[in-house]
Formats: sequence, structure tokens, C-alpha cells
Amino acid sequence: MSDIIDNIIARVQVSPIFRSREYMRPDYVPDELPHRETQIRALGDILVHAVKGEAPSNVFIYGLTGTGKTAVTKFVLSNLHRRAPDKFSFVYVNARQSDTPYRVMADVIETLGGKVPFTGLSTAELHRRLQRTVNDVRKVVILVLDELDALIKRHGDELLYRLTRINVELSVSRVSIVGITNDVTLVDELDPRVKSSLGEVEQVFPPYNAVELEDILKRRASVAFKLGVVSDEVISLCAALAAREHGDARRALDLLRVAGEIAEREGKQVVRQEHVYQARTEIERDRMHDVIQTLPFHSKLVLLSIVEGSKRDRSLTTGEVFEIYRGLTRKLGLESVTQRRVSDIVNELDMLGVITASVVNRGRYGKTKEIKLSVDRKSILEVLNEDERLHGIWS
Repeated sequence: MSDIIDNIIARVQVSPIFRSREYMRPDYVPDELPHRETQIRALGDILVHAVKGEAPSNVFIYGLTGTGKTAVTKFVLSNLHRRAPDKFSFVYVNARQSDTPYRVMADVIETLGGKVPFTGLSTAELHRRLQRTVNDVRKVVILVLDELDALIKRHGDELLYRLTRINVELSVSRVSIVGITNDVTLVDELDPRVKSSLGEVEQVFPPYNAVELEDILKRRASVAFKLGVVSDEVISLCAALAAREHGDARRALDLLRVAGEIAEREGKQVVRQEHVYQARTEIERDRMHDVIQTLPFHSKLVLLSIVEGSKRDRSLTTGEVFEIYRGLTRKLGLESVTQRRVSDIVNELDMLGVITASVVNRGRYGKTKEIKLSVDRKSILEVLNEDERLHGIWS
């Protein structure tokens, strides 16, 4: 049996497809970011004051997934920092991964050289440690909060308010915030105190078009794949499929990378268009699995309520979903969240693409929200069944 593993290792070590997968990773930041020169210049003009030891304005960066927001931010800050490492530091935190205020503050403290227990400190004590750690740096600290909307929707904007007010409490260092979000309405939903403290500059990233995506893929493919492995037709197909999905460069790169991995597993010498279509199916399945698996528990219960209600073979209303959800919580002996929170969860599931929730006008009966599944019912149940807390509660 060990020869199976030996064969797998040998195939990867002498891959007929890849020269280096490193260049296809979603978090790889290349030396050049084509078609984002305008955004680089605009963000650089805002953050350049850090090289003089002055705190730049807070910045909010908006744009759909895969439009280069994170890559441009890291590119600009890395290049500025290389030129003036003694004047400022920057800390990057992904607020979807570090998904609590405690974890965000702890990550900042630890990146700046401090120490924090995994749990156990009060928010007030953690904030005091953050303040001391930042002050000890004795220079400007630029704090990048990526996917900030995920944190705010779950925990509110109190942490953002504390961070925007931290300069009042600092005697030596200064903090500037770069917020990155897919939600263009995020700032409008913040508490007025937070909006006032932010005083932010806004930057909007447009989606890439098919021609731009094709150029990006060609540049990456030239260093990631072996010569002659990827044709222009394959690259054009990846670009066209990603351009349909709001110009998502990350999606285009994932399609090409996974298509290469499928060709490699099959022992092929080139990547073909059928590999791209197989990659699209595989990526969609894996993406939905991860989205559903990482949902908070009550969000899983709301999704399960929609799955149960979908047996009726018609659209559901928020009220109907709430009633099914309450039945599930009673079955589990749990306290229900409010109907308003369930409505918010429905909106979040809609945003994630797991369901569709559209407002329709029913004439004299007023407006209501119609809810349908966007993903196969069986696939959702398979993922939900991985959570032991949900075993045996659906029919």
C-alpha cells in the first residue's frame, strides 16, 4: 500500500504541469499588480505620510471579492515600509478568520511583540494591553482590518469605535486604520459616533473585465506552469467564466490552478478546457462546503429551517422560516434568537449565495421576502450533518 503514497509524492515532485504552485496561491502578492495602477497611486498618496512618521488618514476600501483590494493594500504598505521601517509598522488582520473582538486585538498585540492568553482577559484589560503595546512601538502603526463587515455584522462596531479613539489614549505612537470590505453600505450602517471618529477616506475598486483577467492569468501562468502546458484558449475560458462572476480575479486564478491540479492527477501533459469545467464544479462544491461548515450555530439552524421548509415546493417567507426555526430550538432545548435576528441571518445567507431572498410586492397584502435554496438540498444536509449538535433533528 505504501507504493500508492510513493507514486503520489513522485507525481508532485516531477509534475508535468506545474513549475511552481506558489504563484497561484490566493494570498501571493506579485511584484506587479496589472490594471490596478490607479488604485495603487491613490492609496499610496494617502498612506505615504507614514514614511515621515505621521499618521495618515483612515481609509475604507470597498469592492467585490477578487478585485485586488487586499493585494493592493499589502503591496503599497510593504513597499512603503521597506523604504521607512523605522517610521511605521503595519499589522494585517483578517476579521473573518479572527472573528471576535478579542481575537482581533490579540492578533494586533502579538504581531507587535506582546503576549496574550488565548482567552480569559476582559475586553477592557485587553484594550489596555493593546494601548500599552502600541505605545511601546513608538511609531505610527497602520492597522489593516480585512473583511471587516464579517466582524461588525456578528459583534457590532464597538471594537471599531475603540480603535478609532485609541489615539486620544496614546502618548507616543499613533494608529491609522485601513478597513477592507465587500459591503459598500457598511459605513452607512455604523453608529454615528464611529462614523464621526473614523473621518475616513473612501476608495472603491471596480471589478476586472475579461481582457484584464486574461492578462493577469497569462502573467501568472508564465511563472507557475511549465512551458506549453496552458493554452491561450484555456486562459481565455478561465477569464470569461470569472468575468461573468463580477470580475473576480481570485476566482479566475482558482479555476486555472484547480484545472492544472486535475490535469496533474489524471497524468496529462497539458491543461484542457474540460479540466476548467471540472474545476468550476469542484470549486463551487468546496466553497459551499466551507461556507456552510463555518456558519455560527444559529445560522446553521436557520439554514436547516429553510431546508425543511423547502419540502413544501414553494418559496418561504421570513415568518415561516422563523416558526420552523423556533420548533428546532425547542427540540434542542435552546433559547431562540429574535425574529429580527433571523431576518438578518437570512440576509447573510443570501449574501453568501446559499439561498436567494428577494422582496416581492403582494399588492394589498404588502411586501414580503420570498426565500429559496440556491444549493442542492442534499448537499446542504450532508455538510450540516458534520455538526454533531444537529444529528437526528431533521426529518
